[in-house]
Amino acid sequence: MSLRPVGITGIGAAVPERVLTNQELERMVETSDEWIRTRTGIRERRIAAPEEASSDYAIRAARKAMAQAGVTPDQVDLIICATVTPDMPFPATAVLVQDAIGAHGAAAFDLSAACPGWVYGVVMAQQSIATGLYNCALVIGVELLSKVVNWKDRSTCVLFGDAAGAAVLQPVSEGRGILASVLGSEGSGACHLNIPAGGSRMPTSPETVARGLHYVQMNGSEVFKFAVRVMNEATVQVVEKAGFGVSDIDLLVPHQANTRIIDSAVKRLGLDPERVVVNLDRYGNTSSASIPVALAEALEEGRLQDGDRVVCVSFGAGLVWGALALRWGR
Repeated sequence: MSLRPVGITGIGAAVPERVLTNQELERMVETSDEWIRTRTGIRERRIAAPEEASSDYAIRAARKAMAQAGVTPDQVDLIICATVTPDMPFPATAVLVQDAIGAHGAAAFDLSAACPGWVYGVVMAQQSIATGLYNCALVIGVELLSKVVNWKDRSTCVLFGDAAGAAVLQPVSEGRGILASVLGSEGSGACHLNIPAGGSRMPTSPETVARGLHYVQMNGSEVFKFAVRVMNEATVQVVEKAGFGVSDIDLLVPHQANTRIIDSAVKRLGLDPERVVVNLDRYGNTSSASIPVALAEALEEGRLQDGDRVVCVSFGAGLVWGALALRWGR
């Protein structure tokens, strides 16, 4: 069976209006602007309002992506929402998006792969479209991590922000679109980054709430070592599968977690920093939303041009990772 080439034909982002600066965090926890910036590169992050949920931002990002792609709701036949902060345990946040945008009858489900979730979703959608099962997919990465961080824990609360990024995937011309992908996991590292309570292993109880087990728990040093290694390895693997070299990358869009991780990976790869998209200073770590938001900004700023070779690479809780190599354009 001949497979159709599949690419991103539209992309959009949505972020909260409220900006939380490092200076404000200084008044909330024992930290400082200098401490945060030197260790993470983050100056500020966006925080959703108490009454807002992930679907609110997923819907906004989806509509922007659809407008850019020039597709109507009735053309969307698959919706994948990558998130670890769904509106509720079930139904899927994706079905709330489906209803809101009017994509009647579209298949819709959530995908839980933490920070690389959007990359995983793109690969799932690509395969579905390439084989002809579907023709037009929305892949959304959305996280409201402000809802699941302990605002008294300076090791985690300074890192995360809220955002959504969405992409429309459709068949594209030969030589364009997604050229290769790499996905992987090391479940032995699951203990290093997780939310322990709220699932079947540790159901919600007064004790789990009192112990703060519904908040993000992280072993920062172990995650850092894993991230630096896997960012480099996954990038090299995906460009080799795509048939070009690291030096041919026009734009690297890494997961926006920490500037020290990004800088280390870029140095190992020997890439010019001018070819790397970094916006975490303004948004913090937005998990599955970070790459689509960065792509949307790069396109808006003119950094992403037709025909560019682009690599997106991410890592996160699991521990999992994912990378995409694509030729931008239709």
